[in-house]
Amino acid sequence: MLTYIIPFLILILVVVFIHEYGHYWFAKRYGVGVTDFSIGFGKEIFGWNDKSGTRWKICWIPLGGYVKFFGDRNVFSQADQEKVLKQYNKEDQDRLFVLKPLYQRVLIVFGGPLANFLLAIAIFFSIYTFIGKDFTPAVINEVQKDSPAMIGGLKQNDIILEIDGNKVNSIMDVSKFIMTSTGEIIDFKVERLDDEYLLKIKPNIVLSEDNLGNKINKRMVGIKLGAYNNEINHVKLGPAQALIHSIKEVYFVSASSLKYIGSMLKGTGDTSQLGGPIRIAKITGQVAEIGILPFISIMAYISISLGLINLFPIPMLDGGHLMFYAFEKILGRPLSQKVQEGFFRIGMFLLLSLMFFTTFNDLKDIGLFN
Repeated sequence: MLTYIIPFLILILVVVFIHEYGHYWFAKRYGVGVTDFSIGFGKEIFGWNDKSGTRWKICWIPLGGYVKFFGDRNVFSQADQEKVLKQYNKEDQDRLFVLKPLYQRVLIVFGGPLANFLLAIAIFFSIYTFIGKDFTPAVINEVQKDSPAMIGGLKQNDIILEIDGNKVNSIMDVSKFIMTSTGEIIDFKVERLDDEYLLKIKPNIVLSEDNLGNKINKRMVGIKLGAYNNEINHVKLGPAQALIHSIKEVYFVSASSLKYIGSMLKGTGDTSQLGGPIRIAKITGQVAEIGILPFISIMAYISISLGLINLFPIPMLDGGHLMFYAFEKILGRPLSQKVQEGFFRIGMFLLLSLMFFTTFNDLKDIGLFN
């Protein structure tokens, strides 16, 4: 268990710290007082106060964190500003979040997800710069008999150029794009004898295992790949190219995640693949056993997921607060306290339902339910 728990705790501490520091950085930039910077929830394990009076602390439940602002009773839903003005003198009013201009409050809230995306970009940038990125063209070495690939028209020696409109830069991209596709049909663009063909392949959904041995529903098209001219093209990128490819990777992961969520809402997505903290801890431990590079890579993907989820327009998440600010901008005033409290109850129900569902999937994944 320690081989799973320790890597998971390290990953969560880093990703959550970066997220909360995004809020903290913008808050300090705009003069908002910060009383608490917490990694984890519940009772404090240890902590310290800095010169500005912020309490930095680690708490027992390592499933998130928070930044608490000066005068914070319900900092994101405060609508009665006149009452606030009477409670604080001019000096303290300047430190209050709720009295800041709308654009500053938006940036402070958006700062958390933004920091997560920037962490992922920094990780990918470092990997592409110092380790390199694979650009080996993907050639089909074998098409299995009676497979979806054969039925759809794929042939041996085809060079795969695109999958579902995504450019295939390497062999690794092929499995990634097939795995993240959500439609019944996958579009393959291939080069064959200097001509290009667009072929539609309907994959088989097969209960299989991933590279870590975890059971997953895998999309199989029935091809085996090889390197073009048997030459591996793995190169270290310059700063500009590394940055471009890093941003593209963050965009691809975010877009693929949104497509997956959309497919679940439509009832066509595979909900069994949706996991929570237990599954994340398991996969993190498995990846950490392989090496530091895979561990750092999965940290980037978890950071993207945390940033993206927090942007969902659900009260209690950053995206919910941004939704309230959008209403404030449109109406010219904040929503009433009563209306916002109603939204928060809905948000609490949605989050608890999601936690229950993902926990049930996690327990099934480790064999407690069959």
